[in-house]
Amino acid sequence: MTTRTLIIDDESLARQRIKKLLSTRPDIEIVGECRNGREAISAIREQKPELIFLDIQMKDMTGFEVLEELNESEIPLTIFVTAFDQYAVKAFDVFAFDYLLKPFKEDRFYLSLDKALVTLQQREQEGHIDQLRQLVGYLKQKTGEAREPLALKQGSKISLVNIDDIRYIEASGYYIEVYTDASKRHLLRESMTNMLEQLAEPQFMRIHRSTIINTRYLAEIQHTGAGEVVAKMQDGKTFRVSKSYKDELFRRLKL
Repeated sequence: MTTRTLIIDDESLARQRIKKLLSTRPDIEIVGECRNGREAISAIREQKPELIFLDIQMKDMTGFEVLEELNESEIPLTIFVTAFDQYAVKAFDVFAFDYLLKPFKEDRFYLSLDKALVTLQQREQEGHIDQLRQLVGYLKQKTGEAREPLALKQGSKISLVNIDDIRYIEASGYYIEVYTDASKRHLLRESMTNMLEQLAEPQFMRIHRSTIINTRYLAEIQHTGAGEVVAKMQDGKTFRVSKSYKDELFRRLKL
């Protein structure tokens, strides 16, 4: 008997890692992968998974909003995947729901999976729906507070940008170029170090002295014949990963 499982995460590498870990388990049937909230809602209704790995912070909608769109009878057993700080994570313990804190270790992943399978076997999911609704309400407020726009000053103009829309940032002399989800370029007189401090989100990583990327838009890590490492973004843009930042990138991505 296998458990029908759906993976929901807007980061390609995160989905690949969860899929790889699940592939070692003969008791798991992966019924699909979703890149955003809308895909997730459709897949849950069509595929009817028993278990989902649900990313909380996605570009189009949060994991909480995905669950709110579903009827109670449609909600599978949920393991949340989150980059929340430790304070917010305490809420998961209070409401007795499991979570994986990015970047998570393999043993932590399998512990969460085994707990979920036991819950399914004991048919305890229905009793958790009320607690799930409470958790969603609490943490939805938490994420709403955290998602204030970033003010980018360009001469006499100030642009308000959603942090999640920033794809990557490049240094250009005394300036930096901030590229957003709408493929717009914002030219600022700012240092890379100060910009990284302003972002203060775990998905933003410096991979070179002149490059910061949002790992949610990262598509591939490539090893060249010359021994170099290249990060390829979802829009096709590539960046060289310098040796001084390579180990940290691999550690964060669990590669």
